[in-house]
Amino acid sequence: MLYTIAVVMLVLWLLGLITAYTMGGFIHILLVIAIVVVLLRIING
Repeated sequence: MLYTIAVVMLVLWLLGLITAYTMGGFIHILLVIAIVVVLLRIING
């Protein structure tokens, strides 16, 4: 479940980079959250 959310956040971040910078700050926050979630999942197994 968490991995799926992280992937969705990464896709949204990439779309934000490609299309426009209107919500750039929000998208980058989502990216940071996605990376943290993925790292926690890897660490916890």
